[in-house]
Amino acid sequence: MIWATDEQHLFNPSYHHREGDAFGGNSLGSERRRTPRYTFIASAELIEEASDVRIATRVSELSLHGCYLDMMNPFPIGTLVLVKISAGDAFFQAKSKIVYSQQNMGAGVTFLTTEPEYQPILERWLDEAGKGQQNRVG
Repeated sequence: MIWATDEQHLFNPSYHHREGDAFGGNSLGSERRRTPRYTFIASAELIEEASDVRIATRVSELSLHGCYLDMMNPFPIGTLVLVKISAGDAFFQAKSKIVYSQQNMGAGVTFLTTEPEYQPILERWLDEAGKGQQNRVG
């Protein structure tokens, strides 16, 4: 697991997700977020459910309800996927849906179903990410 130290991430952790941005991406906008989103760098695999197409990608932001994945050719909005995230020796997966897509940038996914055994891993990562960002900002 690698924590980003980029100043842009520290002071505006969701800079990827501006409403109506210049890249043509669709965004949920910060006013619709239910929980904080943290900078979190980890390896991920995205598996499209209908065709079993697999894409290796990288998580750059994580929240309790979803994440942002860096990739050049993201799936279209509404695509159902299985997201698998690994950081260190921990592993998380959730059935998810692409909620916004930015060509040459990445995709935002919302977690639809998380099995009970994976929830504590996600919560631990978020706790560590939150503490790490508080220490750097404050």
